[in-house]
Amino acid sequence: MATLQRELARKRRQAIVRRKVRGTVEIPRLSVFRSNRHIYAQVIEDASGRTLAAASTLKLGLSATGNREAARKVGERIAELCKEQNIGQVVFDRNGFLFHGRVKEVAEGAREAGLKF
Repeated sequence: MATLQRELARKRRQAIVRRKVRGTVEIPRLSVFRSNRHIYAQVIEDASGRTLAAASTLKLGLSATGNREAARKVGERIAELCKEQNIGQVVFDRNGFLFHGRVKEVAEGAREAGLKF
């Protein structure tokens, strides 16, 4: 019951964020999702709904996946993938999660690798 309420609260926060955050062709949206074990990041162009780039701890094959160091590596990898596609700027979508911990590490890793938002 508590997990259902927690999930509904996150969905409500996610809807609030999505009203303000939209990805365009020029500036796509960097969406972050975290589970207990893994963290996922994808760059989405909302006009067509296409995923332009995606990175996760699953794809990187890290031994420790649920920590901040792994999240930073995911951020760095998504920035590399964006550079390959000539994407220099994105809008950050925290997907209803609070901007701290692993979500913040993804953002900082992407910024350090040269992605602007």
